[in-house]
Amino acid sequence: MPPSPPSPSPDPASTASEVTDLLAVLWGRAQLRAPSGPISPSQLRALLVIERLEGGNLRALGETLGSSPPATSRLCDRLEAAGLVERRLSPSSRREVELYLSRPGRLLLEEVREGQVLELAPVLGAMAPEALTRLAEGLAAFRDAAAAVVHGRAAEEQSPVRAVRPA
Repeated sequence: MPPSPPSPSPDPASTASEVTDLLAVLWGRAQLRAPSGPISPSQLRALLVIERLEGGNLRALGETLGSSPPATSRLCDRLEAAGLVERRLSPSSRREVELYLSRPGRLLLEEVREGQVLELAPVLGAMAPEALTRLAEGLAAFRDAAAAVVHGRAAEEQSPVRAVRPA
């Protein structure tokens, strides 16, 4: 019997999509176990963005989430009503409102992350040490690239001409 041809290398985008599907299942399980109770995926994404943009405004949150201003405002209304987010007037502009995680918001993110780690532990434990090393390196590179794209820096970093965005 002739040797089988080598299998084509997996498409990185398809593999990443499959991984995100599996992670969504694991994250959902972690969220259900959080002592503070479950939180919707859109609320969790907003909390994660607010954490990274600490002191940012609604416009920056909406742009990062890809959400319209009214939808972003309603989402923040719900997060504020739940005690997870605080809105503060900007010291530099009385018309500007800054977003901050509240103490309960920070605790909720900690709980969710702890649950995620617990869900990932058996998966990572089933992997060979060499595969874990490659995974860690690949995930670090993916994280950096994704953060650059999400925060709009990828195009700026690749272009020799720096674009100026209107305010």
